[in-house]
Amino acid sequence: MAEAAAMVWRQYRLERRMFWRNPSAAFFNFALPLVILFFLGAILSGNQKALNIIVPGIAGMSVVSTTFTALAFNMTFLREQGILKRIHGTPLRGGTYLSGIALSAVTNTVVQVAIITIAGKVFFGLPWPQDWPELVIFVAVGVVAFATLGVAYAHVIPNFDSAPAYVNAVFLPLIFVSGVFFDAQNAPPVLRDIGAALPLTRLIDGLSGAMVTGQGLADNLTSLAVLSLWAIAGTILAIRGFSWEQRRT
Repeated sequence: MAEAAAMVWRQYRLERRMFWRNPSAAFFNFALPLVILFFLGAILSGNQKALNIIVPGIAGMSVVSTTFTALAFNMTFLREQGILKRIHGTPLRGGTYLSGIALSAVTNTVVQVAIITIAGKVFFGLPWPQDWPELVIFVAVGVVAFATLGVAYAHVIPNFDSAPAYVNAVFLPLIFVSGVFFDAQNAPPVLRDIGAALPLTRLIDGLSGAMVTGQGLADNLTSLAVLSLWAIAGTILAIRGFSWEQRRT
């Protein structure tokens, strides 16, 4: 057990070094959501109601970008380059390798949510989160849901060249339907019903409750249940569809 944990830790440290050697990855993980937040914050300056929607919305979007998007790209690249196949033939266990990648994505998520939380307090008039346990629980379940869905979605991406189209085909509609930039309750009924079934909408519900409205975990149990179901489904799909080699077309 201790040896396995040590191997995961070494793989995690390697992933962190590789991450910081890629400036574009660091920018899109950390700077881009903040750029969007400050851009919208400047436009909505003085409109506290809108800012109370935007900040938890951007925090939720960051969870998606640092887990689902990053892992879908990463797994597609590793599989296409034959890296996963080579790792499969080494003493390094696949679970150890994937755990290191997943923990690196989790680190990015935690840092990003922390940065946005601080920015919301310092620059946009939001209070400090009123329910820290709720914030931690929703972020944790959201990370599991979107990380596993990212790995599962990589199974259907044929090659790395097509990955941006495949990922954006999910990411862009998701952030617009799920209420990242507006109150999802004010959407047309059809979009509101679709959004209610999506994991990002439910993640934002929890983040908004913890960061803005003060709604406790008991008030957002439905959202937590829906998000948890997505996490379970993502885990099943990620495991059942996993392949060390690129699928033949």
